[in-house]
Amino acid sequence: MSVTAVIPAYNEQFTIASIVKIVRQVPFIKEVLVVCDGCIDNTGTVAQEAGARVIHLPNNLGKGGAMMMGICNSDSEIILFLDADLIGLKVKHVVDLIEPVVLGQAVMSVGLFGKGRFATDLAQVIAPYLSGQRAMYKKLLFEINDLDMTRFGVEIALTNLVKTKNYPIAEVPLKDLTHVMKEEKLGFIKGVGARMRMYWEIAKCYARG
Repeated sequence: MSVTAVIPAYNEQFTIASIVKIVRQVPFIKEVLVVCDGCIDNTGTVAQEAGARVIHLPNNLGKGGAMMMGICNSDSEIILFLDADLIGLKVKHVVDLIEPVVLGQAVMSVGLFGKGRFATDLAQVIAPYLSGQRAMYKKLLFEINDLDMTRFGVEIALTNLVKTKNYPIAEVPLKDLTHVMKEEKLGFIKGVGARMRMYWEIAKCYARG
């Protein structure tokens, strides 16, 4: 089964190249597709130079919208989603995420940070299914209404779908993997504001069930 890696990105020029280069080393991966979600930095150029196909969105649609653009531009049967700000990504992480779905053991795998950084590890202990690292059958994604409108609640929408239908999920430990926190990217005040907006989008998805 073919796999496309879809990486939604908004101003991640400092981390995107290393992620693309790692993913391209995985034999399962047919294509690495970076969706540059209204970026105003060099994310798109850096990603393309690293070997990704890049889709440039003129306006920021949010994570759900960027993911949907990636889905619609892939002809693979399985989609691997990765965040664009990961630190410490290794080939083993990618293979471990893909294998349960490729082998038919689960319809979706969810990657859980472990032994990376206290803040990100703690966040996934509290809410494990908020992870942006996951693989799944592409056809499942079209069962979600308004996926492109969920923004940061997209992980909740995906998890709700699979749990509602009692599909098998594989939880995959991603040892020593973490990501850049919003407060580090934007400064404390702007970072906290961005985090609160993200939590609001997530809460709306929880409320919709």
